[in-house]
Amino acid sequence: MRLFHSPDYTGAAHAFETTRKAGWVAGSLALEPIEGVVTVSPAPATVEEILEVHDPAYVEAVRTGEPSGLAQSQGFPWDPGLWRMVLSSNGGMVAAALAALEDGVAGTLSSGLHHARRHRGHGWCTFNGLVLAAKAALRAGAAPVLVLDLDAHCGGGTARLIKEEPLVSQIDVSVCRYDPYPATDRCRSAMVSEASRYLPVIETMLSEVSGPVGLCLYNAGMDPHQHSGDGLRGINESVLSEREDLVFSWCRARGIPVAFCLAGGYLSRRLDRDRLVALHRLTIATAVSGRTS
Repeated sequence: MRLFHSPDYTGAAHAFETTRKAGWVAGSLALEPIEGVVTVSPAPATVEEILEVHDPAYVEAVRTGEPSGLAQSQGFPWDPGLWRMVLSSNGGMVAAALAALEDGVAGTLSSGLHHARRHRGHGWCTFNGLVLAAKAALRAGAAPVLVLDLDAHCGGGTARLIKEEPLVSQIDVSVCRYDPYPATDRCRSAMVSEASRYLPVIETMLSEVSGPVGLCLYNAGMDPHQHSGDGLRGINESVLSEREDLVFSWCRARGIPVAFCLAGGYLSRRLDRDRLVALHRLTIATAVSGRTS
């Protein structure tokens, strides 16, 4: 299984989980490899690809840092390394989508994607690589595309960006009311407030998918974990491991190629770096052990 990563994923000067986590996971894989995983450096997203999704004035602000309010609208300070970082990490999501169409499953260590809007960043997300990847997959002949968003927070940026794209839909199961959006037939969302309902709701929403799916883009957040910031009490490592089994088994059973990214997951007094990395390794290990091809 191809897993895309580049040191440029951590190129921004501002250091916190979204800008450093890919390096932590990559370091873990170097020390303790997962059998069958091959790490590959992706080509950066092109400006032309970014402009398919985002407003030119916003793209230029991210490139140059001016105006600063727009360049920092995702929520952290701008520096010259940000541009290189977001081109690389978003390129990794595109590469994972295209690799999944060839191999059945692929992934990227990218995160910080699903809140970004057309005209600005939001919620630590600069560009929306999920929508970039969906458009690349459609060009490659995969239709329709399903975005499965299991981050703790709602994927409102994605929902807004695919509003005019009839061949892309979204299932969104969250535990925190951040970045919500009105549900539609194509963007179905559920807010879970009890851990006992988390897996059943995901299973039900997946079971209700009708018709063919050409590609699933899986935003595999680990921030629903009870000790990760906005997580939900009772969602622990075991529940998240079951969730990954559920997602990849569903794709495998239906013959749906799947490309995943890491999405949310944040440190706390009770969730240190090693435990957070172990959570993200669950996604990678489950993907490679149950690949759809």
